[in-house]
Amino acid sequence: MTEDLPHILVVDDDTRLRELLRKYLASNGFLVSTARDAADARAQLGGLAFDLLVLDIMMPGESGLSLTESLRRERDLPILLLTARDEPDDRIAGLEAGADDYLAKPFNPRELLLRINSILRRQAARPPEPAAPPAVPVRLGPLTYLPDRDELRQGDEVIRLTTAEASLLRILAASPGVTFTREELTERSKVAGNARTVDVQVTRLRRKIEADPREPRYLHTVRGEGYVLRPDP
Repeated sequence: MTEDLPHILVVDDDTRLRELLRKYLASNGFLVSTARDAADARAQLGGLAFDLLVLDIMMPGESGLSLTESLRRERDLPILLLTARDEPDDRIAGLEAGADDYLAKPFNPRELLLRINSILRRQAARPPEPAAPPAVPVRLGPLTYLPDRDELRQGDEVIRLTTAEASLLRILAASPGVTFTREELTERSKVAGNARTVDVQVTRLRRKIEADPREPRYLHTVRGEGYVLRPDP
C-alpha cells in the first residue's frame, strides 16, 4: 500500500531532472513528491510528512543550504544534498548545514538510490535519545547549558544550536567526563553520517562553547577514542 512506502520530497529547479528522479524513485519503491524551489518545499512540508528530502543546493531564491539550516532547527528530517560542485569546502558546508549526505552532479541514479536507502536504514536503526536528561545546569565558563530546557545560555541570551549540535551537547553533558566514540555519538545523536560528520559537528559546537576552539577547554578530543565534555565544577 502506498501509505507504507517511504515518502521522499525531491526539490530541484531543473524540471527535467525533477521529473526523472520522481519516476526513477517511484519505480524503486518510494512515494515521491516534488517541489520546484525552497518556497514550494516549505509549503509541502507544512502539510505533509516526509521520510527524506533530496535537495538541490543551487536554486533561485532561498538556497538549499539555507533551507537545510532552517529545517535542522525545526525537525529531524534526513536531508541528502545535490550539487553541481564537488569541492571539499562545498561538501563541508553541506555537512555543517546539517545535511546527512552529499552527492555531486552528474550522478548515477543507482548511487542516489543506495545513499537514500543507507540514510533510511540508519534513521530506522537509531535508538531513541535519553528521555530524561539531568536537570543540573552544566557550567562552561560564561555559558550555562540547561538540560531540562535543552538551552545554551550566556546570561539572558540563548545561544542558538542546530539540531545536531544540541543533540551532541545533550549526550555529552549527560555524562561529563565520559569519552564517547564517534560511532556511539552517531548512533545516539541526530548526527547521521560517519566519523567525519561527527567531527564537523563537534567543530561547530566548539565555536559556540569555547573561547578558543583551537585550544578547547571543555570539549576535548581523546586521541584514538573520541570526545569528552569536561565542564566546570
